[in-house]
Amino acid sequence: MNKSTLPARNDDSSSARPDGPSFVMLSCAHGAEGIVKSTIAEDGWRLSFSRPGFVTAKHDGLRSPPSGIFIRTASRSLGSGKSGDADELIDRLIESTQSLTLPVDHLHVYPRDRAPIGRFDFEPGPDEVSTAVAERIHQRLGPDRVRCATPNEIAQPSQTILDVVLIDPSHWFFGIHTATTLPSRWPGGVQPVAPEYEPISRAYYKAAESIAWSGFDLRPDDLAVEVGSAPGGACGRLLEMGLHVIGVDPAEMDPRIADHPRFIHYAARAGDLPRRVFRGAKWLLVDSTVKPDATLSTVRNMIESRETSFQGCLITMKLGDYERASQIPRWEREVQRWRPKQVEIRHLARNRCEVCFAVTL
Repeated sequence: MNKSTLPARNDDSSSARPDGPSFVMLSCAHGAEGIVKSTIAEDGWRLSFSRPGFVTAKHDGLRSPPSGIFIRTASRSLGSGKSGDADELIDRLIESTQSLTLPVDHLHVYPRDRAPIGRFDFEPGPDEVSTAVAERIHQRLGPDRVRCATPNEIAQPSQTILDVVLIDPSHWFFGIHTATTLPSRWPGGVQPVAPEYEPISRAYYKAAESIAWSGFDLRPDDLAVEVGSAPGGACGRLLEMGLHVIGVDPAEMDPRIADHPRFIHYAARAGDLPRRVFRGAKWLLVDSTVKPDATLSTVRNMIESRETSFQGCLITMKLGDYERASQIPRWEREVQRWRPKQVEIRHLARNRCEVCFAVTL
């Protein structure tokens, strides 16, 4: 048995006192921690322990956990522990919950991202190790400390969630947050989704998450347009939801999509098609491998046409590297020139080095 190394209650990862400093733990994509650090530092947060995909920080005043485009989850930190013995770590977790109003509603257990999304086929979210750990923690906590029947359930708004983040299998951080936004209700901010069939590409998951996060009311028999549709991952999600879909991409579609009775493919660039092709479409999804300025130009020309009546757009903006995040405010100003009702921006859990603009028209 490895010796446990548990930090003192008054270190930077311990819980915030009602009249004292605030301690938080934040998760993000592997590689995005730099932009998260710089963003929260501007608001007076002092950095503490961090690893790729995970950041902790302290503020001298009483503050709610920060939010931002690249922050996937945010919790008030309760502490951390290191040990080769899982039960010793659970003992430390139980000790850290003494300051809470118990029982909490949910238990979410998940690892930090161990690699950039998509590299070596890595996808974020709970894995085999964290799932096994979650079951053991849930068993040890019991109904006196946590109400949920199983760990990693989707929370409801205003419910309290006990977070356990696995930095590695023998190093855990503990936190608490209240469910507000939809991503804050998901374990680790990653949407649990069960495809009806094997997805054609990972774009399926990006589309599923962006649709859910945006709150757009996509309904069966609505018409949606996807620009950059090949080979058909996102189209697969739209068709699964019962929509009619127009796919626009010079490249070929997977036969499972191309042959679907509710799908039409235009093997062209969107800018080369007459706008009447999109007549009656309510929703526009754009995820093409072109520069963001060109993407915005294409979308603007589509939505400003008298032939179209889009109600909402989900636009993937490729960054290339996280330093280009400085361009996001400029892109948002361009979108605001379209006079939308609302614009929201998020680095989705399934996004690589890119962000999603949800534009309500």
